[in-house]
Amino acid sequence: MLVDVESGHCQAITSAGGIVESWAWSPDGERLVYTADPDHTLQLDFFRYEIATGVTRRLTDDVQAELEGQPVWVDESHVLFNAIRKGSSGLELLDTDTGSTELLERADCRGGEISIDAAARLVVQARTTLTSTGEIIVFDRHTGAVRAVTDYAEPVLAEHPPALWEKLSVPHDGYLIDAWLLKPPDFDPARRYPVILDVHGGPSSSHGPRFIDHQQCWATHGFLVVSPNPRGSTSYGRQFARQVIRDWGGGDFRDLMAVVDAVLQLPYADPQRTGIFGISYGGYLTAWTISQTDRFKAAICGEPIFDLESDYGTSDVAFNGLERHGGGPPHAERQWYDTHSPSTFAHQTRTPTLIFHGEADARCPIGQSEQMFTALKKAGCEVEYVRYPNGSHMFFLLGPPEHRADFLARTLAWFSEHLGGPEAVAADV
Repeated sequence: MLVDVESGHCQAITSAGGIVESWAWSPDGERLVYTADPDHTLQLDFFRYEIATGVTRRLTDDVQAELEGQPVWVDESHVLFNAIRKGSSGLELLDTDTGSTELLERADCRGGEISIDAAARLVVQARTTLTSTGEIIVFDRHTGAVRAVTDYAEPVLAEHPPALWEKLSVPHDGYLIDAWLLKPPDFDPARRYPVILDVHGGPSSSHGPRFIDHQQCWATHGFLVVSPNPRGSTSYGRQFARQVIRDWGGGDFRDLMAVVDAVLQLPYADPQRTGIFGISYGGYLTAWTISQTDRFKAAICGEPIFDLESDYGTSDVAFNGLERHGGGPPHAERQWYDTHSPSTFAHQTRTPTLIFHGEADARCPIGQSEQMFTALKKAGCEVEYVRYPNGSHMFFLLGPPEHRADFLARTLAWFSEHLGGPEAVAADV
């Protein structure tokens, strides 16, 4: 919406429906480029709006990337933007006349907002990797050189090394499922390690090569931690992201199990000691998984979507999101809500489970965890339930330091108690 500050007149640029994510004015103030998903297709694309004519033109169609941060104009025709493709960030250039994109630089990282100098030559960006908590880098558009100008975490990481890692790509059901495997910094292939599956939220989100506190905490204390991007994940294009529509707990669940199966083929992964963790939609898939299989010896379920119908009526966004994912509201799609809710099958759960939730969570209200705790308790399952006062949906990342520290300590203790640590591989007799 454009507002004339003199008259107060409002002029709509986009339709009332859909999503507008980011925008930037051209240097001459005559054009606006923005990212949007007008039809709720789970993929943002670029659009250009001309002030003089009031005409909007779509520039891209399925850009096959997760578009994060504000785009930045480098001249009257080109926009620099941060694009996450297959989990990893890159700097790309959009031609706002043709809609074509050009890759300038990509690395095993996740990048933040970008800034440029007056000559539009130097690009500054914060980046995190699987071995750095986040530093400032400078990219030279003329030479292609990248240099880090900060190293704030070096003293801590020198004393406490981060996890080792490798990327996996697991073929399954016609898809290639990417995953990142973290190993202890003192990893010894002659030992056998317990495995933790970390399921991302969303589902419109993705794992990738970035420093995540809880993953590093577990990996540096003797666990293998695997974080996959099952179907439904972003950064792989519209078709892949939409595979989860009307199929929650279906293909996404099978992709996760395929990645776990692949990891357990490694000689140093212990198939008898596996755990699963997830928050939000990841909590949904965690609750779903332990209601469908007993293969995991421990689970940690954070701020889950446990019962689809009650989540629809209490969440700040689910009344829209679940209609799009499930085909309609509960009264119109009763079978889908019932057959895809972990609550329907929770009585089958036998996996020892730690549930945690922020009490002020509006995205996945705390009643979801209360229902899950009651169901698992009634099922005779070992279950512990932790509530964080005034905790938001993202308290484990953005909450008070004492809550974040408690979260790390509790989750590490739960997995350590139920899965143990590294063990020597028995010699062949």
